[in-house]
Amino acid sequence: MKQQTKLTQKQEHEVEQHAQAQAAKEFSNSDELLRFDAAQTTVPPEIAVRLQKTAGQIPPPPPRSWWKNLFGG
Repeated sequence: MKQQTKLTQKQEHEVEQHAQAQAAKEFSNSDELLRFDAAQTTVPPEIAVRLQKTAGQIPPPPPRSWWKNLFGG
């Protein structure tokens, strides 16, 4: 019984430390926050398949004319 209590206290301590580490993270802008969140979040397989399918249906942009490439128009 004592061992189980110690284990539970240890787990609570680890969870608390993890929460503090997460709370201490500061971001300089919203893009950095979104990148961090995207790295932490896994996409469900069903949604990943739907995104791949939808992205495949988007037509490529029309080619730019040579003068727009040259003059940046």
